Amino acid sequence: MRIMRDTIKNHKDFAAAENDPTARSQFFLIRAKSAKFADDARYGLIVTKRTFKLAVHRNRAKRMLRDWLRFNEKQMRPELDYIIIARRAILEASRSDGRNAMRKALHYISKTYDASKPDVQN
Repeated sequence: MRIMRDTIKNHKDFAAAENDPTARSQFFLIRAKSAKFADDARYGLIVTKRTFKLAVHRNRAKRMLRDWLRFNEKQMRPELDYIIIARRAILEASRSDGRNAMRKALHYISKTYDASKPDVQN
């Protein structure tokens, strides 16, 4: 059984700093920041009424993002919280295109996060 990560529900937890790693795709934008609780990464979805006028489109976008996240869950780092902002093009995305785009974005965030950490020498 796969355990799904907690979701971010508090408004202040969605706020991100300028130096947080960001990845862009034609379907979404991901912003990562240090997790609020150690080893308990969470994710938050932003699917706005301004971008998706109809509720059916907002719900479909959220379902697709959740599916792509579940598929790529092993790529997510436990020390990061993720904020995913849906873009309009997500409605035309195929499942495989979305999963591949999510994999690439999470890999990019992981690489960027590793590069931004200070080296610890013993």
